[in-house]
Amino acid sequence: MKIAFTSMFAVSLLMLSIQAANAADPVEALAQKSGCLNCHSVQAVILGPAYKDVAKKYKGDKTAEARLIAKVKAGGSGVWGKMPMPANSPQVKDDDIKTIVKWVLALN
Repeated sequence: MKIAFTSMFAVSLLMLSIQAANAADPVEALAQKSGCLNCHSVQAVILGPAYKDVAKKYKGDKTAEARLIAKVKAGGSGVWGKMPMPANSPQVKDDDIKTIVKWVLALN
């Protein structure tokens, strides 16, 4: 079990360094600065879902933006598995959360 955790941690660190190097998009850079990319990536599952999968799940859902903003602020669990997402408010500004959620939902 220790080896599996160490391997998962090493892969997560590798993904984070790749994301940091590729964060040319200003909103992606904001997500990095806000700590979102510690658990998420655009293309791959890390601890939380890949943002492309979030965008796909909520495509066409007119209530998704408001619901996801609330979930990012308060935290939650159960939608994408057992790993809980911690609350991101007050350390991430409301306007930044809204910007990041809009960006995630706009991914193809």
